[in-house]
Amino acid sequence: MLTAIAAGVLLGILQPATAVAMRPLGDGFIKLVRMLIAPIIFATIVVGIARMGELKEVGRIGLRAFIYFEVLSTLALVIGLIVVNVVQPGSGLHVTPSPADVQAAAGYGSAAGHGTGTVAFLLNVIPTTFFDAFARGDILQVLLISTLVGVALLLLGESASALVTVIEQGGQALFTVVGIIMYAAPVGAFGAMAFTVGRYGVGTLLSLGKLMAAVYLTCLLFIIIVLGGILRIVGLRLFRFIRYIADEILIVIGTSSSESALPRLMLKLEHLGCAKPVVGLVVPAGYSFNLDGTAIYMTMAAVFVAQASGVHLSAKEQLSILAVLMLTSKGAAGVTGSGFITLAATLSAVPAIPPAGLALLVGVDRFMSEARAVTNLIGNGVATVAIAWWDRALDLQRAREVLARHGESPPMLVDPALASEPVSGESRSATG
Repeated sequence: MLTAIAAGVLLGILQPATAVAMRPLGDGFIKLVRMLIAPIIFATIVVGIARMGELKEVGRIGLRAFIYFEVLSTLALVIGLIVVNVVQPGSGLHVTPSPADVQAAAGYGSAAGHGTGTVAFLLNVIPTTFFDAFARGDILQVLLISTLVGVALLLLGESASALVTVIEQGGQALFTVVGIIMYAAPVGAFGAMAFTVGRYGVGTLLSLGKLMAAVYLTCLLFIIIVLGGILRIVGLRLFRFIRYIADEILIVIGTSSSESALPRLMLKLEHLGCAKPVVGLVVPAGYSFNLDGTAIYMTMAAVFVAQASGVHLSAKEQLSILAVLMLTSKGAAGVTGSGFITLAATLSAVPAIPPAGLALLVGVDRFMSEARAVTNLIGNGVATVAIAWWDRALDLQRAREVLARHGESPPMLVDPALASEPVSGESRSATG
C-alpha cells in the first residue's frame, strides 16, 4: 500500500496526463467494495439484533449511540472553530480561483438549495421499495430496513432461527469476498492517488498550504487528545488501536474514501471483542452521523472563506455557523459531494459570507479529504468500542490481548473465521 501510494504521487508529479488516466483503477476498486457494503450491513445488523435476546437492547444501543454522536460531532465543530480563529489561515490571502473552480462551486451551491433540509433528509431515510435501498447503496436506508427485519426475526423467535443462520452464513461469504477484493487495494490506491496529484497538481498546495496544515494538525490533535482520551477511559491505548487498523487507514489514505474500509473495520471490531449488535448498529450509523473529520473541516472551511474574503465575523455570527452546521452536516449525509453541498448551504445561511468564496477550496479540497476520511474512520472505530464498553458489550480482556497480539502486525487479509467468533456473555467486561 505504501509503495503504491508513493508511486501514485510520483507519477502524478512527473507525468500528470498519464496519472489522470489512472483514475479508473481507483474508481473501480471503490466500486468493488461499495457493492458489498449494503448486504454486509444487512447481514450483520439482522443477525446481531435477531440474536440479541431482548428488544429493549436495540433502543438502548441506539440511544447511547445518538448521544455519543451528538457530543463528539459538536466537540469537533467547536475545536475546528477555535483553531481557525487562532491560526487564521485565510487572513491576507490573495488567491484568484480558476473559472473551472468557480463553475464547480456554483454547481454545489445550486445543489445546496434543495434536498438537504431536515424534512427531506428524514424522508430520504425511507426507501421507495425494499430493494431500492440496496440498489442505490444508501447506508441509512439499508440501516432502517436491516433494523426492521432484525426486530421482526427477534419477535419470531425460534421459528426464524433457520433463516437467521442462512443470513449469517451469507454474511461470512461476503466477508470472504472482501478478503479477495483486498488483493487489489494497492492497485486502487495507486490509481486514486495518481489521479489526485496529476489532476490538481502540487502547486495548489502552496497557495492554500496554511489551511491544509491547520486542518491536518487539528485532525491529528483531535485523534490524539479526544479519541485517545476516550480509549484511555475504556482501558485501551490509542496507538495500539491505530496499529490494529493500520491496513484500513492506508486504504482510506490511498482512496480518500472512508467507506472503502467499512467492511474490514466491522469485522476487526467484532474480532476485537465488540458485540455484533453494537458493531452492526454503530458503524453504519456513524458513517452518516459521526463524521468528526468532516465536522472539523466544515467549520474551518466556512470561517476560512470569510477570512479570505475580508469579512469579519462576530462571535454571534460564528455561533450561528456552528448551529447551522449541526443541522446541515446531518441533512447532507449520504449525498454525493456532501462536503461542498453542506458548505454551500451554510454559507447561504450567513449573508455576510460571499458564497462565491467556496471556489477557493475546490482545487485543494481533494488533498484534505484524506485527513477527513482517516479521522472519520478512527472516530467510528473508537465510537464502537466506547459504546460497546458503555453497554457492557465489550470483552475488555480480549480487546487488550488482541491489540497486544496484532499491534505490530495486523492481519492483511480478512479471515472469515473471525466473523463467526462470538463474544460470549460470560467474558464480556462488566466495567463501566
